[in-house]
Amino acid sequence: MLYAYTTVSGDTWDRIALEVYGDEFLVDFLLKEPKNFPLLDYQVFPAGVTVYVPELTVSDAYEDADTPAWRKD
Repeated sequence: MLYAYTTVSGDTWDRIALEVYGDEFLVDFLLKEPKNFPLLDYQVFPAGVTVYVPELTVSDAYEDADTPAWRKD
């Protein structure tokens, strides 16, 4: 299931991950969501942009937690 998050001015990807997941290190799940691909050029968001947030389970979020994202895949 996808949730919609509406940005406030100054939001960043890691701040959104912290807000919605409680952990800024889960930002990869936001970036990998296909509906967010058109937004990948944003470093700092203006207000009113819809970012799609995939629902995560605990196992999704912390699977291979000790492996850096760049070493996965």
